[in-house]
Amino acid sequence: MRQELLSLPKGLAEEVSRNLVMVARLIDEDPEQAYAYARIALRLASRVAAVREAAGFAAYATQKYSEALAEFRASKRMTGSVELWPVMADCERGLGRPERALAMAGEPEVQKLDKAGQVEMRLVAAGARRDMGELDAAIVTLQSPELASNTVQPWTARLRYAYADALLAAGREDEAREWFAKTLEADKDGATDASDRLAEIDGVEFVDAAVEEEEADLADDLDLDEDDEDEDEAEVAAAERAADQAEYYDEDDEEYEPLDEADVDATDEIVVVEDDERDKA
Repeated sequence: MRQELLSLPKGLAEEVSRNLVMVARLIDEDPEQAYAYARIALRLASRVAAVREAAGFAAYATQKYSEALAEFRASKRMTGSVELWPVMADCERGLGRPERALAMAGEPEVQKLDKAGQVEMRLVAAGARRDMGELDAAIVTLQSPELASNTVQPWTARLRYAYADALLAAGREDEAREWFAKTLEADKDGATDASDRLAEIDGVEFVDAAVEEEEADLADDLDLDEDDEDEDEAEVAAAERAADQAEYYDEDDEEYEPLDEADVDATDEIVVVEDDERDKA
């Protein structure tokens, strides 16, 4: 990529490089944003194969398969490399054309792929078989020396997982469980959800401790709120009673009704100012 960018003017090369770095950084976490950066790079340097490839992967990550396929084809024409052949075939699947993906799996380009590329092509072909409802054929497609090998390679976990998933879809639960377990052995980085699939088969339900703690805290907060509301209501009622008891009553008022002693709280002090004392004040 660096060599390709050197063909551009220095300032332009730096700008394109910055956008490509952002594509690589965001494509897994925020594919839409990565796609936006890829479009900027593409507008600046559409004749650079690395830019077309990056734009293709960004479009692929956002399921814009037609656009991705066009960019991959452009990159292939510029470089002559068949490295993108499997992902191009997967774009055909994304466009609802699994038969084309299968046809690509039988093309001479596949023989030019490295081992990782050939395994990827096998995965795409098996997926195409499943798309076409040919589940047994998908299982057979995945059966290979790479699957049977005990040596763990970068593709091992994904290959075993695809095989286990196909077996489970075919109703072969015991075999599926075995291969999900083998997937887990190879998946040191947790790239698959093999552990969850195993638990599902075994009928084990995981409880998220963090969620439980959050729910408990919420329940406590609700209890505290209710207690506070009860206390507030009690305080308001007490204040209203105190106000009623301290109210000045005019004995000449026809509606005057003296308070019963039982209704008066001994702790409340009621001060009555006589008229003579008021005049002196």
